[in-house]
Amino acid sequence: MAESGQSILDIDDARFFLTRIGFAPSNTELAHYTGLTRAQAVAEVLASARTEAVLPPPEWIIEPIPTRAERNAWTEDQRREQQKRRGEHYELLRAWWVREMLTGPSPLTERMTLFWHNHFTSAQDKVPYPQLMARQNLLLRRHALNHFGELLHDVAKDPAMLQYLDGASNRKGRPNENFAREVMELFTLGEGHYTQRDVGEAARAYTGWSLDPDTLAYTWLANRHDDGEKTVLGQTGPFDGDQVLDLLLARPETASFVTTKLWHEFVSDTPEPARIEAIAGQFRASRYDIKVALRGLLLSDAFWRDDNRGVLVKSPIEFVVGTLRAFEVDYDDTAHFVAQIRALGENLFYPPNVKGWPGGTTWINSSTLLARKQFVEQLFRATERAKPMRMSGPASGKTMMGVAQAAPVSASAAGQSRVVPQHAMARAGQGGVRFDIADWLAHYGTSPAAKPGLSVELQLQHAVLPFTPVDAIATDSSASAYLQALLMDPAYQLK
Repeated sequence: MAESGQSILDIDDARFFLTRIGFAPSNTELAHYTGLTRAQAVAEVLASARTEAVLPPPEWIIEPIPTRAERNAWTEDQRREQQKRRGEHYELLRAWWVREMLTGPSPLTERMTLFWHNHFTSAQDKVPYPQLMARQNLLLRRHALNHFGELLHDVAKDPAMLQYLDGASNRKGRPNENFAREVMELFTLGEGHYTQRDVGEAARAYTGWSLDPDTLAYTWLANRHDDGEKTVLGQTGPFDGDQVLDLLLARPETASFVTTKLWHEFVSDTPEPARIEAIAGQFRASRYDIKVALRGLLLSDAFWRDDNRGVLVKSPIEFVVGTLRAFEVDYDDTAHFVAQIRALGENLFYPPNVKGWPGGTTWINSSTLLARKQFVEQLFRATERAKPMRMSGPASGKTMMGVAQAAPVSASAAGQSRVVPQHAMARAGQGGVRFDIADWLAHYGTSPAAKPGLSVELQLQHAVLPFTPVDAIATDSSASAYLQALLMDPAYQLK
């Protein structure tokens, strides 16, 4: 591993690395990482990880939840108005997170926050108040690259999680097994490493974890807790919920399960058990330091091998955010990007079920591929617009929250993968999106109308694709048309 870590990154290596651990990089980011060793590059992205968002979150996330008395006093019209308002706030929350992904200085932080959002799934359909989901997002970011054990304990008592997996209704004599089952199957051990009895006994341990009916804050209700003896994973005692979580963390299967999920996220769809077990051992020995696991994965030979490049499918967020970052696209707000990402099948804060988005090749079908191509077409139409002052960075957060007003999505439709008709997406794309293609192509010594020579064509291929284009491109194409063809190529869907 030491020799591998000392290998020097050329520009293709830097592009591959930054795309895998974040989103597609800008030319500035590429220039910075080119020439570093692999070990230096990994150290830098891990050291630059953040625990807080750069952009201030929407101000309404600190608003108190309406009390029971207030909710009971609402008229039908007031209930509908409140539901509409909550839907609008969810859309603003999505727009805020997409802007953070676009402008934040640590793409790995956002990728890991998204990874944990899909691991510890909660969703809008069972968490009606967006304040709770926004606070969970801040929790996931705070722990995103710290310690998995601390994250597990905190998210288990998170109000959004207690609502989503019915933990708040779990009480002595009437245990609800939803959280107990999912924490073993989806969060820690994985399938086949526990029994139904383990689930039932663990559910008893989690009794007493509840929510204040007025504030929906976590509360401990001792009179609802079953303090009797339980037997979980072969261990017997009067366990409470935290003690059962510690039993799960003590099992080597937990480190292997989480490491395997990280392998699928960053390396390939084909796990290598021996390498995973070695990294999982380091992960567990470090008391679940997430950076230790990531460092092991990112410095492994498997991560850098040629046969593992271009084998993972970009998620809708990686596709949209990566494209916008790579081409340094200007925009006024991010609401229309939220709609486009949803059209591609990834609706933030609304994963399809408790298992989250399955990812991989499931991201691509005839409908979503068409929607991806429509996104590229819109981007090239945006080259015709004038380029005003760029609106990005922390200072623009308040402006974004003020203008990113999007129509609320109905609960029945919000979690579905659907394709927005091209004319509708074109209307959404009128939100001040501008792509200065002339400036971008100038880095490669050409211009939009010029016919690129072979050298320029090869440079453009390396700049946007992980391997040679799958489809033939007309030999008389202008540089603009050639670039658009590359972004339409099936290879552009891969990383």
